[in-house]
Amino acid sequence: MKISVIIPVFNEQGSLADLHRKLNAVLEKMDLSYEIIFVDDASTDKSSGILESISNADNKVKVITLSRNYGQTQAIAAGVDATIGEIIVTMDADLQNDPADIPRILAKLDEGYDVVSGWRKKRKDDLWLKKIPSILANNISAWITGVKIHDLGCTLKAYQSRILKNIEFHGEIHRLLPLYAAIQGAKITEIPVKHYQRKYGESKYGISRFFKVILDLFAVMFMWKFLPKPIYAFGGIGLASLGLSGVIGLVIVFRKVFFSGVWVSPLLFIFVIFFLIGIQFILMGILAEFILRLYFGVKDLKRYKIKYKE
Repeated sequence: MKISVIIPVFNEQGSLADLHRKLNAVLEKMDLSYEIIFVDDASTDKSSGILESISNADNKVKVITLSRNYGQTQAIAAGVDATIGEIIVTMDADLQNDPADIPRILAKLDEGYDVVSGWRKKRKDDLWLKKIPSILANNISAWITGVKIHDLGCTLKAYQSRILKNIEFHGEIHRLLPLYAAIQGAKITEIPVKHYQRKYGESKYGISRFFKVILDLFAVMFMWKFLPKPIYAFGGIGLASLGLSGVIGLVIVFRKVFFSGVWVSPLLFIFVIFFLIGIQFILMGILAEFILRLYFGVKDLKRYKIKYKE
């Protein structure tokens, strides 16, 4: 069995040499075949030169350099495309994750799980900018999907390679990869891992990350519930809107017949608005269904997945 460790890098010159040394020390003790893939996301500091020196000195290290800064999701995607291992481990380059946790995560994976997520139980980050938004996002995620993971934002995770290679990387889904794996029927768990204060460089994340995660969660919710049947999502909203417009129409007629009311009033415009919204959502559902059928037909895909057996 071969382990592939993917590390996205953006301006982490201070930590790279130390991280490489610690990783090698841990992985060599495990007596496993392994590779370390650093993905340089167009760093503007000295990270590129340091990574080149590391790869020249260590034939187990691969360096992928992206043409511009694409973000962590695409950096991880580039690493996944380059892996040859049966197990993929992802982690940050800033030394806040501890490579010593990798054997514990892999041991948990061996218990029959497809994804093992790290849980920074004693997180060493800013309370207001990172901890509280993260707690909110994780609780919203658990409520929407039913997958109870305490720390989706922890990059230190281990996956069966076949899981990640079947996920299409888009947006900023790197935080939500376990949820996308769950959509495929993956068996998921988490274990507490160590977390350290950042020693070098600056954090790349701010409060805006919270809002991005919420939007990504809505996308996950739609895929989770309605990917095989988008007409039910759009059509349901459309029918509800048409139903509401029908009630408003009856009120207008009732008022005109029994109370000598007027036809033209704000209620009439509200009736027209809800009626048009209803028609529009139903048409959107039909269009989404058509696009999805075309997508699955062109790629010769099924809307179901057979459970993988070892």
